[in-house]
Amino acid sequence: MRLARHLPVSTLAAAIAMSGHAQAQTEITVATVNNNDMVIMQSLTDAFEEAHPDITLDWVVLEENVLRQRMTTDIATGGGQFDVMTIGTYEVPIWAERGWLSPLDNLPDDYNEDDLLASVRDGLSYDDTLHALPFYAESSMMYYRTDLFEEAGIEMSEQPTWEEVREWAGELHGSEEGLAGICLRGKPGWGENMAFVSTLVNTYGGRWFDEEWNPELNSEAWVNAIQFYVDLLNDYGPPGASSNGFNENLALFSRGNCAMWVDATSAAGKLYDGNESAVADSLGFAPAPVAETPKGSHWLWSWALAIPASSENQEAALEFITWATSQEYIELVGETQGWTSVPPGTRESTYANEQYTEAAPFADFVLKAIQDADPTDSTLEPNPYVGVQFVGIPEFQSIGTQVGQTIAAALTGDTTVEQALDSAQRATERTMQRAGYIER
Repeated sequence: MRLARHLPVSTLAAAIAMSGHAQAQTEITVATVNNNDMVIMQSLTDAFEEAHPDITLDWVVLEENVLRQRMTTDIATGGGQFDVMTIGTYEVPIWAERGWLSPLDNLPDDYNEDDLLASVRDGLSYDDTLHALPFYAESSMMYYRTDLFEEAGIEMSEQPTWEEVREWAGELHGSEEGLAGICLRGKPGWGENMAFVSTLVNTYGGRWFDEEWNPELNSEAWVNAIQFYVDLLNDYGPPGASSNGFNENLALFSRGNCAMWVDATSAAGKLYDGNESAVADSLGFAPAPVAETPKGSHWLWSWALAIPASSENQEAALEFITWATSQEYIELVGETQGWTSVPPGTRESTYANEQYTEAAPFADFVLKAIQDADPTDSTLEPNPYVGVQFVGIPEFQSIGTQVGQTIAAALTGDTTVEQALDSAQRATERTMQRAGYIER
C-alpha cells in the first residue's frame, strides 16, 4: 500500500542521482523497521522518485520483531516478496553464505565505498564482498537528564559503573511525578531485550558459550547480571517495563519520564532535536556502564539495506540502496530534516562535515564508541563466536528469542531468575546438540 508523502522536495533533492537511464517504470518493495531514521527515509520517497522517474517505491514498515520474522521466512523460502530488505550485522554474513543475498560487487564509481567506516563495512561483508550497504550504524551509550543530576548533586563519572547507576536510579526515581529512575529494554526478542542484556552479561564477565560451544546461561556471571537487571527495573523502572523496546523507551525518555536510559547511540539525534524531545536542553551522555570488565559493555550494530537474490528487480533495487546510503542522501537529510537527524555511524565524511559536528555535540563520542566495539573480543573469557550483543551463528535467532522470553518472564515475576536461566540453559543445550555443535 502506498503511503502519504508530506515533505517538499528541495533543490538538492532534484539534483541527486539524475543519471538513471530510462526504462519501463519499475515498482520495488522495500521492507524496513519503524525506527526514526527509516521513517525519515520513507518520507523522502518523492526525492528519490523525482531523481529516478523510472522507479517507484512501495513500503512495508513493521515493528522490529515482526519485520525479522517476515523477512526471514520470505528469504529462506525464496518468496521474492521484497526487493530491498533492512537487515543487520547479524544476518548479512549468514544469509550471504547461503546465497540468499545479491553480492554488491558492482557499485557505482561515485558511491565511494572506501568512505564507509571500516568496522561497519567489514560486518556487512562476506568473502571480502559487501552484501548490504549500511544505512546507519550504532553502538550503545547512557543518556541522562543533567537537570535532575544537578538538582540532586550527582556528578556523572567519566566511566559510570552499574553500581553507581543503581544508586543514582534510587535517588532520582519518583523525584518528579511519573519519573522512572532508569529505562531499559524489557520486550523479549534477540534484537530487543537480549541486545541490551547480552552487553550487561558481557561486562559482568559472562559469555553465551565456552570455547567448546557449551552454553553458560546459568553461570554465576549470568545469574548476577540478570538478577541485577530484574531488581533494577522492578525497583526503579517504569511501569510495564517488560513491554518496552527501543522505540517505547525512546518515547519515554524524550518525554522526560526517565532519569537515565542505556541504549543505542542512534537515538542521540532525535533526543537533541528540540522539536522532537522535551529533554533536548538537559541531555547528557556517557559511556555504557561497566561492571567486572569493560569488554563487551557496548554493542556494535548496523541497520543495512540488502537485495535478496530472489528479487526480480535487481537493477532498480541497487539504484535505491546506493541512493539511500550515499553521502548525497546524508546531505539531503541534513538540509531537509536538520543535521542531528542524519543517519549516523556509516561514513567518515559525515564526521568530517562541520555542519554535522557543530549540530551534533555527541558526534565524536558516538564515532569512538562504534570504533572501540570489538565483535571478535567481546567477553572476559575467550569465546568461539563473533558478535558483541549477538552470537554470529544461524541458530542464535531462535536461541536468543527463546532466552529473551525466559528473561522477560523473570522480569514480570512469573519465574525466578535461577529458574529462568536453568530453563534457558537446557533449551540452548538441546538446540546446540541438534545442530551438532556439542555431543548429546
